[in-house]
Amino acid sequence: MSLAAHLEEIGRPLVEEQLKHPTVQGIAKGDLDERVFRSWLEQDYLFLLDYVRVFARLAWQAPDGHLGDLVDLAHATFHEELSLHRTLAAEFGADLEGARKGPACAAYTSFLLESAASYGEGLAALYPCMWGYATLGGILAADPPAEPRYKRWVDTYADPGFAALGRRIAEMIDEAAPDPERAERKFLEGMRHELAFWDVPLP
Repeated sequence: MSLAAHLEEIGRPLVEEQLKHPTVQGIAKGDLDERVFRSWLEQDYLFLLDYVRVFARLAWQAPDGHLGDLVDLAHATFHEELSLHRTLAAEFGADLEGARKGPACAAYTSFLLESAASYGEGLAALYPCMWGYATLGGILAADPPAEPRYKRWVDTYADPGFAALGRRIAEMIDEAAPDPERAERKFLEGMRHELAFWDVPLP
């Protein structure tokens, strides 16, 4: 079993925990309190700005065969994923520019930026976000919410193109060949941050 496949295997129980979280269940049913989703959008917007910085820090260290992928991931995150957030923000009345990081967002972004100091471990640390959201999106898309705004969110992460980005990260992890034990610790810590991120701070 490849390292990335092993990480996915040990990460599945934490994906199951996310699926049981009230915020995720509310999105799945289409009845999540708009205040909660508005706050989540603001936090995730701030998270994604730093996620772009994580890709950039890794790109600085990347072997030639990975450089274009990381630049593409940074570009897709900044121009496509953040564009979705801006569209949804307008529909939910979110204040993206005035938002401030809550504890979960601050802890997660600090962890990722610090982890990116080591190339292979940085890839393992960020993999929970790419793989986890693609997995959640695929599961939720099997019975999508009727509420169109939440369905658009689900469709974004269920998109085959997004899943393909995650698969490329998996290949890059295996090619970078970080220490398996350290990579596993980073991955599991990232998964725990993913779960904590759903505990949305309300004003």
